[in-house]
Amino acid sequence: MSFVMNLPASAALMLFAFPSFVPPEVMLSGLQHSAYVRFSLLALSSVFFLVDPFAALPTFLAVTAGANKLRRRTIARKASITALVVLSAFALAGQYIFRMFGITLPAFEIAGGIILLLIGLDMLSAKRSQTQETGPETEAAAAKEDAGIVPLGIPMLAGPGSITSVMVLVGQAQGSWKLIAAILAAILITAFICYLVLGNSDRVATVLGETGIRILVRIMGLLLVALAVQYFVNGMVDLGVVARPND
Repeated sequence: MSFVMNLPASAALMLFAFPSFVPPEVMLSGLQHSAYVRFSLLALSSVFFLVDPFAALPTFLAVTAGANKLRRRTIARKASITALVVLSAFALAGQYIFRMFGITLPAFEIAGGIILLLIGLDMLSAKRSQTQETGPETEAAAAKEDAGIVPLGIPMLAGPGSITSVMVLVGQAQGSWKLIAAILAAILITAFICYLVLGNSDRVATVLGETGIRILVRIMGLLLVALAVQYFVNGMVDLGVVARPND
């Protein structure tokens, strides 16, 4: 009732007059207050920013130089499926890994925040982090007949940063299969976007241009730094070092 009283008069009148009619502002407010929706958006943004197929475009183009369009799409599909399988495996086994090694969620949140911060700072400089790929790995991949699994799938897409993010999300899910399903959905959506971006890498690179890709990577890096700090703060709050803020 308090929720309805806070609505504008016109929206409240329509809600009582036509119970089946749900005004857009009511729907949006309900979504904003849904813990499941917030967690789902957090999972999608966390996984997508860490995988970051746009930042992988230059390396992918270098690795697939000279390949035709069909060959590039085949390699992109293998890389995307590899990332999907690896990240999904950690999402499903994450809670058991916590128990096996006796790792607490606050410890992983703090460690994950530090790792993501380092990756985000590199992205702010519009470059790929050394935790995701190194120069020798890129050169070796260019010489390989099939680089879709290693190093394009691992560690370029499914690297330490994205795995850490998935593990932190699994810890926050606290064994709720509904929330774990949201994590798996986020991984699936990210893998599909990776296939679309890398499979059409030449077209995407032409549309965005080098400057556009750098700007996009920097924006994602900024959001990732903020996410890393939030992970770190969450860990400190869970340890009781910092007081929990009011929602």
